[in-house]
Amino acid sequence: MIVITDTATPPFPGEDAVITIGAYDGLHLGHRRVIGLVVEEAARLGCRSIVVTFDRHPAQVVRPESAPKLLTDQEQRLELFAETGVDAVMVLPFDEQQAQEPAVSFVERVLVHCLSARLIVVGKDFHFSRNREGNVDVLEKVGASYGFEVEPLDLTERAEFDEPISSTAIRRALAGGNVEQAATMLGRRFELRGPVVQGDQRGRLLGFPTANVEIPTRMCMPADGVYAGWYERPSGEIHMCAINIGRRPTFYEHAETSLLEAHLIDFEGDLYGEQAKIRFARFLRSERKFDGIEALVAQLQSDIAATRDLLGP
Repeated sequence: MIVITDTATPPFPGEDAVITIGAYDGLHLGHRRVIGLVVEEAARLGCRSIVVTFDRHPAQVVRPESAPKLLTDQEQRLELFAETGVDAVMVLPFDEQQAQEPAVSFVERVLVHCLSARLIVVGKDFHFSRNREGNVDVLEKVGASYGFEVEPLDLTERAEFDEPISSTAIRRALAGGNVEQAATMLGRRFELRGPVVQGDQRGRLLGFPTANVEIPTRMCMPADGVYAGWYERPSGEIHMCAINIGRRPTFYEHAETSLLEAHLIDFEGDLYGEQAKIRFARFLRSERKFDGIEALVAQLQSDIAATRDLLGP
């Protein structure tokens, strides 16, 4: 898979493309269905398969006060795109200028003149460009002039859910601590990434050292609580871990933000400065304030035992 950032130079001169467009935050099963169809149709038509996306969620520019928290950062999103078998991903900068580009201009500039669209695959409710004026009808009208077709798709539904799979539904599941439901919609465990930073080392003093993972504020965090999960090191080494997300009320009366700490089971070593990948397997309990250190330590021992029982061999 190649990553394209330049719209001035066609990446595949003389070749047509099957294209899909979207933010694709999370790359959930619904997204994978769309991209899978793009890859299949490209193979059938002898075209290139291309995803057009943006370097940030458009809502961060258009309505920053209500922009959703992200399910995937840019690095993970590109890794997930690569797994789909798509030939290329075009990552466009989304700024005020891009937000104001008319829909027809965007289609002509990017999809027609740069990528040579032959078929565009999007969801039926897809909107894009200035004031969300771009939609399936606009694509079909422009396609009639330039010779490409449009295939609109319904949202993917699963019998076990009350609503179609969507990034919004996944964020809602995470807000309730339901990382298992989120994983079912994603098609993989929910993951957060960040560097291990210096903490107050209170866990070490209690006999349960933790990796304090700094998660960017733009990322979506599961509800405060304790989870069983996995910690992956840059080397690819993976350890089961008990994860705490919260404000540590036993020690702090009014912490402003929730922190993510992971205790790696049966591990000794220095993790400071390395990039961690944290994957959530199961919600264990809500965060609460303990009457004293002994009660807290007893609960930590119980959390670790529960994690070992759930994830161990």
